Amino acid sequence: MNKEITCFLPYSSVEDVTKTVKEIRTCEQVGDIYIVFPDGIQTGHAPSLPDECKLLPAGLLQQTQTWKTIVSHIQTPYTLLYTQALPLQVGAYAIERMLQVIAATGAGMLYADRYKIKDGQSQPYPVNDYQEGSLRDDFDFGSLLLFHSSTLIDAVNEMDADYQAAALYDLRLKIAKRKSLFHLQEFLYTELETDFRKSGEKIFDYVDPKNRQVQIEMEQACTRYLKDTGAWLKPEFTPVEFSTEAFPVEATVVIPVRNREKTIEGAVRSVLMQKTDFPFNLIVVDNHSTDRTTEILRDIASGDPRLIHLIPGRDDLGIGGCWTAAIIHPQCGKFAIQLDSDDQYIDRNVVQTVVDAFYEQNCAMVVGTYKMVNFHLEEIPPGIIDHKEWTPDNGRNNALRINGLGAPRAFYTPVLREIKIPNTSYGEDYAVGLAISRNFQIGRIYHPLYLCRRWDENSDASLDVNKVNAHNRYKDSIRTIELLARKKKISTILQFQ
Repeated sequence: MNKEITCFLPYSSVEDVTKTVKEIRTCEQVGDIYIVFPDGIQTGHAPSLPDECKLLPAGLLQQTQTWKTIVSHIQTPYTLLYTQALPLQVGAYAIERMLQVIAATGAGMLYADRYKIKDGQSQPYPVNDYQEGSLRDDFDFGSLLLFHSSTLIDAVNEMDADYQAAALYDLRLKIAKRKSLFHLQEFLYTELETDFRKSGEKIFDYVDPKNRQVQIEMEQACTRYLKDTGAWLKPEFTPVEFSTEAFPVEATVVIPVRNREKTIEGAVRSVLMQKTDFPFNLIVVDNHSTDRTTEILRDIASGDPRLIHLIPGRDDLGIGGCWTAAIIHPQCGKFAIQLDSDDQYIDRNVVQTVVDAFYEQNCAMVVGTYKMVNFHLEEIPPGIIDHKEWTPDNGRNNALRINGLGAPRAFYTPVLREIKIPNTSYGEDYAVGLAISRNFQIGRIYHPLYLCRRWDENSDASLDVNKVNAHNRYKDSIRTIELLARKKKISTILQFQ
């Protein structure tokens, strides 16, 4: 039988590699199997290999040079890549099924659902369909990927940056320009779970300072892709003409809340203690709480008229809908500033600092910096989250790669009233930030403005894979909408040049 697949997998140990090779060899269409090993092996120090495998001194899969080496050894129509260094268990005729589907669809890359072994138990672990907006560099494809070799080789030959961390990301972006990345919705293999942290602990990896150099490379790859596909925006922004319209106050802090009796008073008090040279108020949108939240808010409001306790007239509002209810309220100020119901401002100067930033940076939105704390407001890793990956010239483009823009967020109310906020309880802030950044500059404040609690009642503290996928799928869809809007904007500009 003619061999149709060349396989590459990273070296871990002889025992683990032997198990994986045995599994892959159950597919008769697999020809050469290369064990990718860090370059620079000294004579006599090469690892032992299973029979009929070849050692390929190359490097890490995240490095450009590794891929240049890999494609020079491909002589089959298809290429199979296993990205983990742990044993792989292949389902019955799984590779044959992947081969069948990639040949039928003509996809540039195919990936599938899988099982994960966690706490000794096998659990279904599905992945999302790839869409145009699936630009985040941590998109989960699983660990077993099948490429159309000619597409893979063309993509690698196009790589002109010497990446040390972003090569695999850059590679799939280049493949996506050429052909589809096809998701086969079948559970075809089993891998070990290697990251046992809760979902709420993983989501800040991309802003951890120790990963900064990695993020710079990822931004470089994404920027190149956006330029190649006609979605990159130049650092040219619509000036903000701050309205002379009369507002009841200069600034309004907005807190949507439901059932936060443990934390709402601390959040509200941290707002009411603010010192400013202008009048401000606070709108708390109480989304029909069933605990003591409503009672607490009524008690505070009775002693301070700056607190507007708003209970919506409808019961189908998510966090975004609550925000819209606040910003269309007649008592909303010129600037609307966010605070979550379980967080607190860090000092008395936050509202003044945010409003000053609007005028100083001529922007329609301001994003600040925060400090991660536990329930008792004690600092926890990774500490200060400043989103320094945002730069004035490329921030709005890089925003299409990352999964959030930072906090606290503040908005020029007339712009926000025009756009409004999606009526969801996840990703609504990201959607608004992307839409605003399409035309306006987003200002940044790089010192901490509030304390962000991480505790068991956070909405993203501990989610199962299906909920995580749903959240990521929604944000991918938001990015897809924004990509199409930006391409349309750029196309229109070019027509009139």
